[in-house]
Amino acid sequence: MIEYRTHTCQELRAQNAGQKVKLSGWIHRKRNLGNLCFIDLRDHYGITQCVVDSSSELFEKIENIRVESVITIDGEVVIRESINKNMPTGDIEVKVSNIELHSMADILPIQVFGEDNAPEDLRLKYRFLDLRREKIHSNIVLRCKVIKRMRELMNEQGFLEYQTPILTASSPEGARDFLVPSRLNPGKFYALPQSPQQFKQLLMVSGFDKYFQIAPCFRDEDPRADRSPGEFYQLDMEMSFATQEDVFQVMEKTMGTIFNEFSSNKKVDQAPFKRIAFNDAMLKYGSDKPDLRNPLIIQDATDFFGNSGFGVYDTKAQSGEHLRAIVIPLCGEKPRSFFDKLDSFAKEEGFGGMAYVALSSGGAKGIAKFFSEEKMSELKSKFSVSDGDAIVFMGGNKKLINKFAGKVRTRIAEDLDLIEKDAYRMCWIVDFPFYEENEETGAVEFSHNPFSMPQGGMDDLLNKNPFEILAYQYDMVCNGVELASGAVRNHKPEVMYKAFELAGYDNSVVDDKFGGMINAFKYGAPPHAGCAPGVDRTIMLLLDEPIIRDVIAFPLNGKAQDLLMQAPNTVNQQQIDDLHIKLVEVEE
Repeated sequence: MIEYRTHTCQELRAQNAGQKVKLSGWIHRKRNLGNLCFIDLRDHYGITQCVVDSSSELFEKIENIRVESVITIDGEVVIRESINKNMPTGDIEVKVSNIELHSMADILPIQVFGEDNAPEDLRLKYRFLDLRREKIHSNIVLRCKVIKRMRELMNEQGFLEYQTPILTASSPEGARDFLVPSRLNPGKFYALPQSPQQFKQLLMVSGFDKYFQIAPCFRDEDPRADRSPGEFYQLDMEMSFATQEDVFQVMEKTMGTIFNEFSSNKKVDQAPFKRIAFNDAMLKYGSDKPDLRNPLIIQDATDFFGNSGFGVYDTKAQSGEHLRAIVIPLCGEKPRSFFDKLDSFAKEEGFGGMAYVALSSGGAKGIAKFFSEEKMSELKSKFSVSDGDAIVFMGGNKKLINKFAGKVRTRIAEDLDLIEKDAYRMCWIVDFPFYEENEETGAVEFSHNPFSMPQGGMDDLLNKNPFEILAYQYDMVCNGVELASGAVRNHKPEVMYKAFELAGYDNSVVDDKFGGMINAFKYGAPPHAGCAPGVDRTIMLLLDEPIIRDVIAFPLNGKAQDLLMQAPNTVNQQQIDDLHIKLVEVEE
C-alpha cells in the first residue's frame, strides 16, 4: 500500500491519462473560477495542476486550506483542455476525488509563488520558505549535483576522500580563527580550521598518495558579495610526488569538466588554461584576478614619457612615478565628455586626472598637440594605436598605479559594453611573490601561503632580497573571480624554519604553532602539492548569481548572524562556568 504518493508532481504525462493516482505536496497556488478550483500542487520535483469541481463536497474544503499547506490528493489523470507548454506536466491535470490535509500553513510572511521583494533579513529569518521558491530551490539542487560530480571526477583520477578534524589548533597566519574554549583543558582553546591545510599535508607524510575532501572551512572575516561570513566549502586536494603542472592537470580535468557540463551552453575555455605570471597580470590587467572577458590590455608607458613634450607626465616619469596606457579601439570619435568622465574618475580615486589621445577623422585630439610628428609615430608604433582609436594615460606610485589602471580598464569595458557575454574565461596566475612588505611597518610578511616552497629553495632564502623571491604558488581565476588557490608545499624543515624566520617568526614559534607538521617532516616527507577550488564560488559563477548567499542553503547574513536559528546567542551561566571563561561587558 502506498500511503502518500504513487507519483511525484513532475512525473505524470499524457500517457498516464485514465490512471488513478495519489500525489502529495504543498499547495503552490489556488485559482477559484466559481465552478472549478484549480490547485497547483508542488513537491521537490515539480508541479502538477489538480482540479476540484464546485459540485464536489471537496470544493469548500479546499477553499478553506491556505497556500503552502501540505496535502495528499487522490484522483484521476485527465487530458487538459488548455495545454500549458511551459510545464513538463502541462498536458494533464488530476481530477481530485479526495483531499487529506497534513499540515495547515499560517499566513505567509514572504511569498513562495511569484516574485517576492521581501528584504533579505526577512528571507533569511524564514529561510525554509525562501528555499521553497523555485530559483533558490533549484540553486541548491544544482549545488548537490556539482558536488556529486566533483567527487566522481576526483575518484576517477585516483583520489580518495579523507575527513580531517574540525577541532584543531589556532594558526598565526591567515584570517581570524573561530575559537572554541575547552572544558577539559581550562584556559585553552580549539580553533575551527580555516582550511585542512596541515592535516592534508600530514596525510601525504603518512603515505596516502592522493587526498581530496569537500571540506568545511571557518574564517572569522567580514562578508563580501562573493564571500560568505563564517564558513564556506572547498574541494580540497593534495597529491604526493607532484609538481605544479601535475596539480594543474588534475584541476583542469575536474573544474574544466564541471564548467563544461553545468555551464548552460556558455563558452568555456578548454585545458590547458592560460598561464599568467603575477607581475604580468598586475601590469596587463591591474589585478591578480583578471577578467579575461574584458579585451582591454594595460601597457607600461613610463619610458614613453620623460621628454615627450607633455610636461605634466614627463615630470611624473622623471620623478619615479609609473605611467600606464590603455588603448580603446574605435573610440577616436568619442566626444570630449567621455574622456572628461575618466579624468574625473581618476581625481576621485586620488590620481590627479588622466590624459588622452583620440585619433579622430578630424585629426588627433587631447594631448597630441604636445607631441612632435616623430613622437606621434612612436605612440602609434609602441602602443599599436590605429586611426579611429583612442588611448588614455595615467600615472602614480608604483604600488598603487597597477590596481588603479585595473579599475579604469574595468570601468571603460563596462561603460562601452565590451565584456564578453555567456563565456567562462579561465587562467592560472603563477609565480607569486613569496613575501610582501607591510605598508605600515615595512616588515616582511608572507604574501600568500606560508607553507609554500620558494622557487629557489634555501639558496633564494639565503641570498635574495625577500621581496624578489618567487614561490610555487598559483590561483585559478575565472571571469575575475579567484576560484582556487594552491601551492607546491615546503616539505623541508630547514627551509621552512628559514622562510618563517624571514617573516619574523623564530623556530620556537614554528615548533609551537606548527609542531605536528614540522615534526612530521623530520621523518621523511615526500614532495607534495595541492589546491582548493571554492565550492560556493563555483556554484555562484555557474548560476551567474551576484550574491553568494543565494547558493547556500542556510547562510549567515551580512552581520554573520543566523536569523533562522538565532545564532550567535547567549548561553546560561553554568555553560560559561563549565568552560572556565569570564564574560566582559562591552559598551555599545
